Parts: sequence; C-alpha cells; structure tokens
Amino acid sequence: MDAVALAEHVGCVVRSAGEFVQIEKLRALKRLQDNAFFACTFELPDHRHGIVFNPLMSDARRNSDVAHEVAHILLKHRLSRLEHLGDVAFLSCDKQQEEEAGWLAGCLLLPRFALIHDLKKWMTHKTIAKNRILSEEMVGYRVRVTGVARQLAVSRRKRS
Repeated sequence: MDAVALAEHVGCVVRSAGEFVQIEKLRALKRLQDNAFFACTFELPDHRHGIVFNPLMSDARRNSDVAHEVAHILLKHRLSRLEHLGDVAFLSCDKQQEEEAGWLAGCLLLPRFALIHDLKKWMTHKTIAKNRILSEEMVGYRVRVTGVARQLAVSRRKRS
C-alpha cells in the first residue's frame, strides 16, 4: 500500500515538510532529538486534511508515518493533549488513539491476507519489507499481532 496514494484517495493533501521549512532546520531538529518529528496532520479550511511528513526519513518510514496519520483521520481522532518539546507547544492524540492509529496503519500497509501470501512463498521479513516499502520492524509487528506465523506453522505440520 502506498500511503501517500491512500491519503490522496481519501482527500488529503500530502506535502513534505521541506516545502515549508529549510531542510537544514529539519536536520538540526533531528540532531537535537532524532524522533521528534515524523509526520503531522492539519485540518484545512475546506474541511479536508493536510499531512506533512519529514523528508529526512526513509521511504519505508514515510509510508508508515503517512499511513498512521491517515488512520487518525479515518478513525476521526481529535487532537486532545497539549505537549511540549523544548519551547514548542503542540497538540497530540492520547495514548489509546495512538495505539488505534498504529494498529489500523499496520492493517492498511500490510493486510493479513497479503502477509499470509508472502509468508506462504517463504519470503523473509527483509524481502517482504523491501517489496512492500515497509520497515522490517513493521513486518515483524504484523507477523506478531496477526498470529499468521503460528497459523502457517500449524498448517505446514498438518501437511507433513
């Protein structure tokens, strides 16, 4: 799943933060705190949403981050908590909403049926990640939470 295409399909405008901020400022933020900014969502005046992603991240990370933001939109999450990063204040979703968005993003990026398909072909996590523009961590997460590895192992034992 190409998360940018998905976002655009549901009416979002997707832009790189590099269109709004000098890349050097993003690099400085990354040096200051590596995980400070992945992506964020804004509600636009025409009731659409805008998603801004960090262009310094890998394609796999961007795909995951944009899917996560799309999940917040699809789940109709609202910004609810005031957070601080140094002198900068921003709104974020609560922990439960973050977990819900993470779960849905994983389902969108690597649906269970696609994961089963790839694993039945004996693909490694690395190959699945490369083919589907995901991180190996995301593939591992989906394998764990779907239980497909166990299901396939039982199925293979029955056949032998």
